[in-house]
Amino acid sequence: MAIDPICGMKVNEASALYAERDGKTVYFCSESCRQKFLSSATQAEREAIICRDCESSASAKRLAPKAYAPAQKTTYTCPMHPEVEQDKPGICPKCGMALEPKAWSAAGDDEENVELTDMTRRFWIGAALTLPVFLLAMAHLIPGMGSHSWVAGSVSRWLQFVLTTPVVWWAGWPFFQRGWRSLLTGNLNMFTLIAMGVSAAYLFSAVAMLMPDLFPASMRHLGKLDIYFEAAAVIVVLVLLGQVLELRARSRTGSAIKALLNLAPPTARQVSSDGDNVVPLERVEVGDWLRVVPGDKVPVDGEVVEGHSSVEESMVTGEPLPVEKCVGDKVTGGTVNGSGSFIMRAERVGNDTLLGQIVNMVAEAQRSRAPIQGLADKVASIFVPLVLAVALITFVLWMWLGSEPRLAHAIVNAVAVLIIACPCALGLATPMSIMVGVGRGAQVGVLVKNAEALERLEKVTTLVVDKTGTLTVGKPKLIDVLPVDGFDAKALPHIAASLEQNSEHPLAAAIVQGAKEQGIELEKVKDFRSVTAGGVLGRVDGRMALIGKPEFLRDEKISGLEALEASAVKLQEEGKTVMYVAIDGKSAGVLSVADPIKASTAEAIAELHALGLKIVMLTGDNRHTAAAVAKELGLDAVEAEIEPASKVAYIKKLAATGEHVAMAGDGINDAPALSAAEVGIAMGTGTDVAMQSAGITLVKGDLRGITKAIKLSRATLWNIRQNLMFAFLYNALGIPLAAGALYPAFGLLLSPIIAGAAMSLSSVSVIGNALRLRNVKL
Repeated sequence: MAIDPICGMKVNEASALYAERDGKTVYFCSESCRQKFLSSATQAEREAIICRDCESSASAKRLAPKAYAPAQKTTYTCPMHPEVEQDKPGICPKCGMALEPKAWSAAGDDEENVELTDMTRRFWIGAALTLPVFLLAMAHLIPGMGSHSWVAGSVSRWLQFVLTTPVVWWAGWPFFQRGWRSLLTGNLNMFTLIAMGVSAAYLFSAVAMLMPDLFPASMRHLGKLDIYFEAAAVIVVLVLLGQVLELRARSRTGSAIKALLNLAPPTARQVSSDGDNVVPLERVEVGDWLRVVPGDKVPVDGEVVEGHSSVEESMVTGEPLPVEKCVGDKVTGGTVNGSGSFIMRAERVGNDTLLGQIVNMVAEAQRSRAPIQGLADKVASIFVPLVLAVALITFVLWMWLGSEPRLAHAIVNAVAVLIIACPCALGLATPMSIMVGVGRGAQVGVLVKNAEALERLEKVTTLVVDKTGTLTVGKPKLIDVLPVDGFDAKALPHIAASLEQNSEHPLAAAIVQGAKEQGIELEKVKDFRSVTAGGVLGRVDGRMALIGKPEFLRDEKISGLEALEASAVKLQEEGKTVMYVAIDGKSAGVLSVADPIKASTAEAIAELHALGLKIVMLTGDNRHTAAAVAKELGLDAVEAEIEPASKVAYIKKLAATGEHVAMAGDGINDAPALSAAEVGIAMGTGTDVAMQSAGITLVKGDLRGITKAIKLSRATLWNIRQNLMFAFLYNALGIPLAAGALYPAFGLLLSPIIAGAAMSLSSVSVIGNALRLRNVKL
């Protein structure tokens, strides 16, 4: 081993970059260290830098730049209507909302929210211009101000006209675009009402100023026509405020996604025959070799091919303790490397990495639609035409039966109906709660694939679970050490683990790990031999040891196994795998290995029972093991030795009896059952197929996440119902008031300004109520 003179890291001379300097060979761990060395070297010394995989100088031979596939086109979709897709930015033809990129970049997304920036700018400029308009229009109500000629004179009216024009036609222009598009496509929405109401108020006032002779004398008040520039300007500003608040709320719900995106490093160290090259993460391809140095984040998912280190994988497992990684081990993009250095082969890049899948799953879920959204959509589809009809009837009735000036009253009240009835709150009720709820779930490790799964989870009555990897750890562990009389309880695992450290059997690793956890130091083994389907034998500390099946030990002339077999029966009934140990020709004891129940499982089962759920375990494992686990955890039912197809049939049978079934699993064999259940819940520590088949994924693989998911589902659906109830109630009360229902009895009319304020307040209330989900206790 050599030492890199730049960073001090140990490097392998056989594979490292090197150079001759002053007659000595200098080795480097990476391209960056080589570049620092070059900066202080002469031209002759630079010529001596040798490529790793060739015998030419680096300056004489350079590898051709790697060709990369062009980036895929970005697809844009509507957050309210995910079925709307197009290949460029724009607005949704159904609701008028700006389209968003459908896919998130796994390398990060630092782009500014263009729509939020634009709406914020329009709001502040519009507000600055509207304030003097409002003050001029309301000045006559201030004691002592009404007598001033400039308040009611032409100067005031012209100032209002000049200041209102840019507010309506520039600040409010997006609303007119969306309103016009809604008319062309037949998808009437809130922008239809806003555009018609604002334009009616503005155009009436403009014509009244510029061509007053067109109106009859009966419409004049103190010799002048009333104008409503302040109503048009204030309505635009209030709607802009609602849009800004909504966009900010949507931006906040993406904070969980942005936090996940930031877990991935922006660059990777690509290993090539020309040395290590720092490249953007998006240029990494499957099969590339990447170097991960101490303290760096793992760039993509892959396999260690050289070196070893400890990696902090709390992003995936939730456990703060680092995990040792050596050649052949898998590493996950976004996890943090410890003190070692290793080279990995990229196996999954971009959106295919675990991090990319999580990000896209959350983003897709935030855009998905809950079935309850169908109710809001049906109401909205008939609501806007109904409002237009009510506004027309209001206009006709005021022209026919209203007090003078009839035309002015007819226009003002019809505009008030259009403005107050804007279905902003109705349109936001479900999507806002879904987006905030999905974001809250991501914060606690509950990834919701679609809103339908979140809604259905609220109604679940039975939870079907797999055993291995769901209720249990999913890895074998040394459980029992039972020596025969005359053998030390510590000597038995010491010799057994020392012998098994040379074996590649999965159960051998469990014995070795169990000994290490007990602080046992392992000895070197001599004369090691492995017998397929039998066991292993070798000499440990001068003593001949054997481990394996009883038949294997008998073949090796070991006697006295009958007593061990009798004691092993109870262990086997508990679902444990038993291995027999012999030392120096005599039976020494038995070791049992089992897949232990997760520490959190018992607590999770108790919580789920407290929520009113029945728990059923379906497993392909043997009946003894399944029964032992079910008894220990207090499960309601268990089906063992069951095939994947039988799991699907069992779930369908439960559904036929009226049960609402959710399925939790982690393996490929669970995928059909996860799809067959009303809600599939996958362990994030399981397979990709399971996660793709499930509607909800638990990042940490902790069953307690299901209780969090159920509580989140119930809180989100209750929040949606609150929003819908408020929106319906608001419109039921607001429209009659805007039409002038109080005028005959009390002489009160609802100004379009008040209607606009009430409309914006309803939207703000819905947004505020949805944002409460960010603090819901799970």
